[in-house]
Amino acid sequence: MTPFAPHVYAERRRRAAAQAARAGLDGLLVTPGPDLAYFLGYSPAATTERLTLLVVPAADGAAEPDGVAQALAVVPRLEAHDLEVGAVGPVEALAWSDGEDEHAVAARLLRPGGRYAISDSAWALHVLGLLEALPGAALVPVTRALPMLRAVKSPEEVARMAAAGAGADAAFGEILARPFAGRREREVAADLDALLRAHGHKQVDFTLVCAGENGADPHHDAGDRVLREGDMVVLDFGGLADGYGSDTTRTVHVGEPSAQEREVHDVVRAAQEAGVRAVVPGATCQDVDRAARAVVEEAGYGEHFIHRTGHGIGLTTHEPPYMVEGETRPIEAGMCFSVEPGIYLPGRFGVRIEDVVVAFDDAVPGAARRLNDSPRALQVVG
Repeated sequence: MTPFAPHVYAERRRRAAAQAARAGLDGLLVTPGPDLAYFLGYSPAATTERLTLLVVPAADGAAEPDGVAQALAVVPRLEAHDLEVGAVGPVEALAWSDGEDEHAVAARLLRPGGRYAISDSAWALHVLGLLEALPGAALVPVTRALPMLRAVKSPEEVARMAAAGAGADAAFGEILARPFAGRREREVAADLDALLRAHGHKQVDFTLVCAGENGADPHHDAGDRVLREGDMVVLDFGGLADGYGSDTTRTVHVGEPSAQEREVHDVVRAAQEAGVRAVVPGATCQDVDRAARAVVEEAGYGEHFIHRTGHGIGLTTHEPPYMVEGETRPIEAGMCFSVEPGIYLPGRFGVRIEDVVVAFDDAVPGAARRLNDSPRALQVVG
């Protein structure tokens, strides 16, 4: 991922310190994965069993100590140089050697009995080790304690997400020109994978190709099912381009669709439009879900819309906020998330249409910007 300027990472740590203080936490513990890339621009192998830990102490946003911007990390001694050259900006590193108790080393930087948020991707080995080294301490998942930590995107982040979305759109445009009938789901999925990479994706996270009855399973994985005339086919694909995610779904039909297939697709398209129009700063996340779901229910297909309307997206393809009933968090300008209603008729077919959108400041319906602009009308393929 192309790094941002050093001050961007320092400002992110300052904001996190202030959010932690407001949440009644003693700080934030960041392990390898998307959180560490976000706060330090450093991405070591997340598969190592050795502890790497960025410590962000809580601080009042109105009176933050200079040290909040200064990165403080616990790192294996054999990776200390990698941290020094890989992190963006200066890092104060507390190195530990093989044979030492790395959790006891990290505990020197933490308050006994303190309450900390820790990255969702932290190994259980390290969560339990830190709790043993800090009697009375509490560790809570970061997305539970600080769910909006990465939710509001900067203009630079939105630009990267827009580029990722454009790459996914281009992949869809090219797949439409290729044959569907007579090919296996996994063959079409392999084409989508290659096209995403050809259009700037460094990582492909999923290429779901769900033909006919398989389309009624929202997370069906592409298999050996042969696509044939008369199939509705759900295509859900995405990944990371320059560190930021794409996620789009379009539903196509092999040959001419039936009247009911067109009807269901039209209902989902109208529901998706209603969901996007509900994206207004100040509205709640559940308002987006309600707007899309109302269209589906009015058409008589409510029981067949079996998942939330959307999810946040950024450094990962699924992250807070979630567009679901009960999520009363207000939408803020800069939030990026999917809007993806669907209808799933068991044993027959499914339809889903998905775009990633970003909320703008304009407090008017339709102010959200779509980061996908490929055709949402039902496409007939051969």
